[in-house]
Amino acid sequence: MVGPGPGTPGVLRAMNDRAALDLLLAHGPLSRARIGSLTGLSKPTASQLLARLEAAGLVVAAGTSTGRPGPGARLYGVNPAAARVAGLDVTPDRITAAVADLTGEVVGSSEVPCTGSGGPAGQAARALDGALDAAGLGRGDLRRAVIALPGSFDRRTGVLRHAGHLPDGRKSAALPEELAAALSVPVGYENDVNLAAVAEQRLGAARGHDDFVLLWNGAGLGAAVVLGGRLHRGRTGGAGEVGFLPVPGRPLVRQAARVGAGGFQELAGAGAVVALAAGLGLAPPPADGPAGAGAGGAAQAAAAAALLRRAAAEPEGAHLGLLRRYATALATGLAALVAVLDPELVILSGAVTDAGGAALRDLVQAELADLAPSAPRLVPGSVRERPVLRGALESALATARDEVFDTSRR
Repeated sequence: MVGPGPGTPGVLRAMNDRAALDLLLAHGPLSRARIGSLTGLSKPTASQLLARLEAAGLVVAAGTSTGRPGPGARLYGVNPAAARVAGLDVTPDRITAAVADLTGEVVGSSEVPCTGSGGPAGQAARALDGALDAAGLGRGDLRRAVIALPGSFDRRTGVLRHAGHLPDGRKSAALPEELAAALSVPVGYENDVNLAAVAEQRLGAARGHDDFVLLWNGAGLGAAVVLGGRLHRGRTGGAGEVGFLPVPGRPLVRQAARVGAGGFQELAGAGAVVALAAGLGLAPPPADGPAGAGAGGAAQAAAAAALLRRAAAEPEGAHLGLLRRYATALATGLAALVAVLDPELVILSGAVTDAGGAALRDLVQAELADLAPSAPRLVPGSVRERPVLRGALESALATARDEVFDTSRR
């Protein structure tokens, strides 16, 4: 059946419906009068709109207003149960799943080791079922799931690249297909650093910015690029694999895709922090990270973070030397990104750079001003709790809301 055409009453109603629903998401429960004021609709039109959305199950009564003389006005909010979504974060050592309602509130979560029965796909199913159980839901209640994957997901072919550090990494290329079969829900895939950028764009430091770069430094070094408000993934999904970037100070890595390493990763990854500290006579911290298959990168990141945290707390002597040398390493690769992309903002995120705090960030900012043709502002990520998982939920919510809030065909 053909839907209503542009400018018809049906389209205008649908546009008003979506505007009202977005306002309810942004502001929380609102009265009919407040919705009318914010949308510019008359009171009768706002009343008809709310009645229509309530009948469709998209809004529910949410109490009455208080604090003013006279009877309180009835408040309306988005119906949380109109759709539920899930996000999963797959890392070499663990898989974390969370379930959120349509308002974005997390209603259940679960975490399992990445290794176990059925491999990563089987463990992802366990994590998802655990989160659903915690929420009192089943897989049939989910509108969509988005899975964060390390490496590059090629949307043309469905193949995952540069994820050999996952358990049974030789088979990682087929992981998206295995995940779809194991989960049996509508599913989307995205690079983990890209999803950290989605979280910052929707909830954190990048709100109001259309052009920014997020540099993630944890168990690996990667970047997300947002241009014109949209993620730039590249032809094969590999945009942002900056660990492969050739940089001064490191030999050229030939056959980089096969080797799985590159100059910027060697210059500024977690291992570089440990090596720089050793060269300055700074003892490594006691091993405190995860052990077992796939944990090497996480353990090294934990060691690097501990070294930088200690240096930032006492930025003098050898500690100051570590911060300065590492700032130069980070700025070397960032200068190339800035020269090509000229972003408004660069977000430094991930456990390693987070540990250096403002002391490291200020040094990187100063170095970047010397090395790059422009000097974007450097800021820390502000989504502090599981930014990758939060980005997966936000991505799933964006799709679910577009589907559920489209009233033009009801």
